[in-house]
Amino acid sequence: MDNREFLGETPVLEVRNLSKQYRGFMLDKVSFTLPKGYIMGYVGPNGAGKSTTLGLITQTRRMEGGEVLLGGKRYEEDPVLYKEKIGYVSSISYFPPNMKIKDAALLLKQFYPTFSKEKFYHLTRGWNLPEKKKFFAFSTGMMVKLMFAAALSRETRLLILDEATNGLDVLFREEILNLLQHYIEDGERSVLFATHIIDDLEQIADYIVMVEDGRVLLQDTKEELTENYILVKGDETLLAAEGTARYLLGVRHSAYGFSALIHSDNAPLLPAGTVMEKPTISQIMSYLMKGHDKLEI
Repeated sequence: MDNREFLGETPVLEVRNLSKQYRGFMLDKVSFTLPKGYIMGYVGPNGAGKSTTLGLITQTRRMEGGEVLLGGKRYEEDPVLYKEKIGYVSSISYFPPNMKIKDAALLLKQFYPTFSKEKFYHLTRGWNLPEKKKFFAFSTGMMVKLMFAAALSRETRLLILDEATNGLDVLFREEILNLLQHYIEDGERSVLFATHIIDDLEQIADYIVMVEDGRVLLQDTKEELTENYILVKGDETLLAAEGTARYLLGVRHSAYGFSALIHSDNAPLLPAGTVMEKPTISQIMSYLMKGHDKLEI
């Protein structure tokens, strides 16, 4: 991985051996590093541990093991500054339902010294959010836009998106992807984008971390990930060739034959007649994960 921390630069985010146990689920020593100026997709099926990880990073849940460093600092060293550096956007609103936009602006200014009322209103008015309506009358898409406005109106260093594009129309999703690129262009800020909808990440993610059942399944740059795997297809008779099956990952069968993933290094070992294609991130996830039927691709 071409991580900038290897050049001596402190990453925006370091997650080290995070652990958290609930009844029937355990987040098991999750670790990854997000350098400055990059977008990381944190992906997996529903229930994989994505939201638990984000809760531990944002300190809304208490970890049972491991540590999180934001700009090289732990939460305990300066809780106020730690919170100030994080912008958080979810598909679930954290604003009281009886508030209006003006109330949200006052609340945000009280909690965050770097909050800019001018930036906030520039975004809310640009997105045509109704200023006279209370939030309980907002649609899901309106509330997500409001939370993006709140997060982007502060001087943050890490923007965390928790399934944040859920409920958004295609045009606004495209606008958000452009905003994320603008957010990181100074090389000092980064985005951690947790989602089970992979299409958005195909366009903008630099790194991909995949989780399943509370464990990191794999992590790599997006380019290396698609270069490390090949999608193979062929007639069922090819599976009978000596040694073929052991190299295949996530084999699927249909009336037309089989399809599977294979590590690029093993591709020359397949018999003649096998069709090979470069996979998308969506396909890699779908074939590698046991819960591929839970993914939206």
